[in-house]
Amino acid sequence: MRHCRYRGQGKAHIQHVLTAIAVNIERLSGLPQAEEAPIPHRPTVFQSYLDQRELPRLKSRRTLGS
Repeated sequence: MRHCRYRGQGKAHIQHVLTAIAVNIERLSGLPQAEEAPIPHRPTVFQSYLDQRELPRLKSRRTLGS
């Protein structure tokens, strides 16, 4: 962007960020709609083992903190 509406580096930066957001929104609005929900993954052998014995599934390490 060569010409900014406002003067000063901080204000020019804000204008650039807002312009980038607007461009990304325009790009996203042009994408085709997702028709179907993604297919869920099949349970692992260990998860099937727990389900057969009616044992609760263990929490993932990734989800323990949240």
